[in-house]
Amino acid sequence: MREGRFLKEKHVNRFKIATLAGAAAALSLFAGQADAHARLVSATPATGATVSAPRTISLTFSERMAPAFSGFDLANAQGTVIPVQARVSKDGKTLSGAPRTALAAGAYTVNWRVASPDGHRMTGSTTFIVR
Repeated sequence: MREGRFLKEKHVNRFKIATLAGAAAALSLFAGQADAHARLVSATPATGATVSAPRTISLTFSERMAPAFSGFDLANAQGTVIPVQARVSKDGKTLSGAPRTALAAGAYTVNWRVASPDGHRMTGSTTFIVR
């Protein structure tokens, strides 16, 4: 009688351990997905750089982005928006565009917005100076 109870408890303990291990594995999968959102990896011109007037502005992200919900605006130090038609690259990780007019000397801010394929939206900005 005592031996039967011991075997039953041993079986229950193994079941609990297996259940906990499975739950931990599932949680680690979801935690990895939660961090899988696009972040800015590089910008051209680089953040804070002083450059000649760039013909193209490029932003490269760590993950693919949804083209329909991704873009950027370019503004000068006075807040005037300079028209730029932004496009997402074939690999889905780079957003680039050319200012429609040559940029005058001064500070510029690139305000970007991207959406991951899972719908998570992110925004940010980078700055550069034209000499």
